[in-house]
Amino acid sequence: MENNKPKANGALVAALVIMTILAGVSSYLLYEQKEVGKNQEATIATRVEELATTRTRLDSISTALDAKIAEVKKLGGDITDLERVKADLERDKAALRKGQRISIAKYEAKIKQYEAYLVEKDTLIAQLKTENQVLATNNQTLADANTTLQTEKQSLQDSVSNIATVNKDLSEKVTRAAALKAQNVRVFALNSKGKQRDATEDEVKAKRVDKLKVVYMLPENPLTKQEEKEVYVRVLDPSGAVVSDMANGSGTFQVNGQEQIYTVKQTVPFTNNNQNVELTYNRGTVPYKPGKYTIEFYSEGFRIGEGSFAIK
Repeated sequence: MENNKPKANGALVAALVIMTILAGVSSYLLYEQKEVGKNQEATIATRVEELATTRTRLDSISTALDAKIAEVKKLGGDITDLERVKADLERDKAALRKGQRISIAKYEAKIKQYEAYLVEKDTLIAQLKTENQVLATNNQTLADANTTLQTEKQSLQDSVSNIATVNKDLSEKVTRAAALKAQNVRVFALNSKGKQRDATEDEVKAKRVDKLKVVYMLPENPLTKQEEKEVYVRVLDPSGAVVSDMANGSGTFQVNGQEQIYTVKQTVPFTNNNQNVELTYNRGTVPYKPGKYTIEFYSEGFRIGEGSFAIK
């Protein structure tokens, strides 16, 4: 019995030693596991931060590309290459979101390429702005020149118009100066027996007026062409009405664009030698009203003279 007791104590000691060793190993393994976990967490955190930073930088480059595309398009440049690079960038962003075998180093290289491309496009945009400024300056110069030409053209047109107006005025003055003039107008009243009385100087009784004989003179005028002239005579009664009879030689003619009634018309071969002209008007059976009558002469659109006579 006494011999078995030391053996039992030795076994107990051995068991305690083994348990101590196992506890130490367990503690070490647990520590190692915790350290590995910490390292993994740190690695994951770093990875997540790198991915977030990469995504942010790609988004920033994407925004910058959009701005460059809009600016180049506004300046009239070619945006084909910019749109191609933008499509590549969008594919890289999509791959980053999906986590397809992501290499941060590879993305760093791409980001540097994109940033270099943006710098290159900044140079292109600056060049386009310079070219556009030159074009704008040239266009303004051309616009100013065109305005000057238009002003000169308008000035020339105004000058031509003024000259035309002056020429027209001169032509009208020459035409007016070349018009006939009826002077020394005298009116005689003829009775049924052919006896005449001067109605210009004295009043003539209406019952003694069967016909009117009008005598006038056409003075010389070096501007007037020697040819047959149409002379229209208007006899106005005391009320201002035109004495007329359409069935007895009266009619209408134009004066200053307006239609007028004439009493009688005659064709005069103008000889330009202070010629005297005579015409006779037979009113028919209609008696003349008492009062002062006016007689007007027209030719070639102008009023060329007038006279008067009196009936009682």
